[in-house]
Amino acid sequence: MNKEKLDSVRFHTMAIILIIIFAASLTPVTFQNDTYYTIKIGEYVMENGITMQDPFSWHENLSYTFPHWGYDVFIYLMYHIGGLAGVYISTVILSAVLGLLLYFVNVKLVKNKIISFILTLLTLYLLGGAMCARAQLVTFILFVLTVYFIEQFLDTRKLRYAIGLIIIPIIIANVHVAVFPFYFILYLPYLVEYMVYILVYVNVIISEAILDSINKKIAKKGETEQLLQKLQREQERHNRLKEKQDYRIENPYKVRIRYNENIKLLIIIFIICIFTGLLTPLGTTPYTYLIKTMQGISPKHISEHLPVVLVQNIKLLLDLSAYIITLMLTRVKVRLSDLFMLAGLGFLSLYSRRHDSLLYIIGVIILNRFLTQILNLYNKNTIKKLEYYASRILGVIIISVIVVVISVFQYKPKMDDKFVDENSYPVKAAQWIKENLNLDEIKLYNEYNYGSYLLYQDIPVFIDSRCDLYMPEFNDNTYVFRDFLNLNNWGFENMEKEIERYGFTHFIVINSTNLNRYLKSKPEEYVKIYPTGDIEDNRFTIYERVKNE
Repeated sequence: MNKEKLDSVRFHTMAIILIIIFAASLTPVTFQNDTYYTIKIGEYVMENGITMQDPFSWHENLSYTFPHWGYDVFIYLMYHIGGLAGVYISTVILSAVLGLLLYFVNVKLVKNKIISFILTLLTLYLLGGAMCARAQLVTFILFVLTVYFIEQFLDTRKLRYAIGLIIIPIIIANVHVAVFPFYFILYLPYLVEYMVYILVYVNVIISEAILDSINKKIAKKGETEQLLQKLQREQERHNRLKEKQDYRIENPYKVRIRYNENIKLLIIIFIICIFTGLLTPLGTTPYTYLIKTMQGISPKHISEHLPVVLVQNIKLLLDLSAYIITLMLTRVKVRLSDLFMLAGLGFLSLYSRRHDSLLYIIGVIILNRFLTQILNLYNKNTIKKLEYYASRILGVIIISVIVVVISVFQYKPKMDDKFVDENSYPVKAAQWIKENLNLDEIKLYNEYNYGSYLLYQDIPVFIDSRCDLYMPEFNDNTYVFRDFLNLNNWGFENMEKEIERYGFTHFIVINSTNLNRYLKSKPEEYVKIYPTGDIEDNRFTIYERVKNE
């Protein structure tokens, strides 16, 4: 093994180990509410299959789409093997896989190691809490692979990348159906670049068509002086047009427009992939789920669906600023496909909070290209020198110490965290309900954010964080999500009428909510039954509704 190859192996080995450590340090220990229903749905699917009916709320005959049943089954299997610790370990592994994939895709596409390593760590940091036990973590991995396969297919035309591009949307349709349309968004920058290229060369294309027409006439009628003169004039015009356009393409001021003959095959793959959404037991859900979700009221009330206020999201503000400053204040030249990709993902990240992760994981490849180009503009040997020193034993030691120390500081605040946060979820109250109430006879009111935990504890719920289940877009004449919002509005005039309509027998509420204040103000109608006696719970209260005869 020569010295250069040995240095490369040493650097890659260091990068792999440190990325795994850093990813593990960033993975949240405490689970989000979606994780709890994910476990129970996975268990249900394993035992009953996909019934398209909800088995967990006490509302009757609610249809459920099982939008990420594949991931639910995977998480349940991890839970079945190792409990909540098994779920956590599987999430750490997926986070590490994402980090390693980001690194190697950047190395492969941009042809450098040191910048790819640094930007991978930065991307993982920006993702932060998004690397949790939710289906999005799997789709992050699949989206990075999608961009890699697209670019590799365009460069090499190899069949394995085409097959990968067809398999990925099938997996998405069964693992996280809500993001199925986003798979096709990743194709658009490449397709639009091709269309722009055609528009740029439209005069040349028309000229070529005219030349073909003249040649056909010559072949049919024979060479005449008039046709030969016309052919010569058109050939000269064609050469001028082509030379002019070729110069513009090869010497752009800022934006590079690339033509790749494999783009036509990519369009065929794109069309084939549109039909892969049918390869799921969910029927047409991959094509309708996102549209129905966006038509409902949840985007106005669920935090992750809300538009971004940049001053409140410093990470996104800095990330967008990095692209804008690089494009405006440096001599870097950007691919048109990259420019469209940045514009599209930037718009999505501002439109909804949950989309900023897409900008981080895909945009990092483009940022890598920018930084590599900038360094090469000023000194072509800069990257080679950086990689040389970083792959030395001393460089490896220094980098390892820095990353490990940062990882320790990242993980230290989580050391005392538990898988279940008792300040967010009614751990004691749920156990009390199971021991003291007949679950088959009660109709329990609960709140959105901890409904999934009650569901996890086999307690039938009024609502949980599967908001689509409780909206009329998915279940006709079902307004549970809307009514939940109203019941938490202190000024809601029809409070008692709404309570009577649903027939609530018991209520579990967070003490700081408006509904708790309302129930507390009517002790003759709503009796506090938890916490009582020697039971302490400063967070949750349970009331029983007393019907006055």
